[in-house]
Amino acid sequence: MNVVHRLGVVLCVVAALGWVVHEVAVRRRERALLRRLSAVLEAVAEKPAERGVDVRGAVGRWGPSMGAVCAGYVLVGGAAGLGLGLVAAFGVWRWRRRTRAAADVASSSEAAHTQARRQLPLAADLLAACIAAGADPVRAARAVGESLGGPVGEVLARGAAQVRLGGEPRAAWRQLASISGAGALAGLLERAGDSGAPAAEPVARLAAEARAERGRATAAVARRAAVLITAPVGLCFLPAFVAIGVLPVVIGVAGGLLGGR
Repeated sequence: MNVVHRLGVVLCVVAALGWVVHEVAVRRRERALLRRLSAVLEAVAEKPAERGVDVRGAVGRWGPSMGAVCAGYVLVGGAAGLGLGLVAAFGVWRWRRRTRAAADVASSSEAAHTQARRQLPLAADLLAACIAAGADPVRAARAVGESLGGPVGEVLARGAAQVRLGGEPRAAWRQLASISGAGALAGLLERAGDSGAPAAEPVARLAAEARAERGRATAAVARRAAVLITAPVGLCFLPAFVAIGVLPVVIGVAGGLLGGR
């Protein structure tokens, strides 16, 4: 029994030592890997990134123009066809450049509009808090605009700066009124600047209305997504419905008619 006991103790000690050695080796490998990774990241940050060849992008950019050149040469032929193809390629390039610029402007405008609608309830809440704390509407708009940033923050900061420099409140808050859903807030700031009317409670009410409107818009988007998801699922079940529910009936009726003949 003593031999068995001593053997068990030895095995436990060996296992413990083996575990310690394994953990130490793992920690050393992890530290070495972290050092190598840090060195690689520093080298990549210092070294300019190598730009690979974007074949798909190059084909998308130059494919239509090259197609116009080839079409002119094939359809007309000779130097005249080549010249006509080059003119057509230049026209296609200009048209695609103008279309792409218009699409970029539209996408950036849509992104700014979406961000402005997302920021509007928060901006109204912050304005209400600042005004309730004792700040005048112009100073509150300036503080909220500088801290919030984004489309709404920039417009608030710019309008507050114009009012502080002596500008007309209507002209100063006109750009804020151009944001969808911010017309009431712009009118309230304009009235507060003209007559000194209290603005904390109306701004808080506008913030609640903006949050409710955003909630309704989110719910509408969710319902639309549910409808769009249901249509493909229905199309997936349609073949099974036809195979199980319609084809047997059609086959039975056709068999009865043919058998009756």
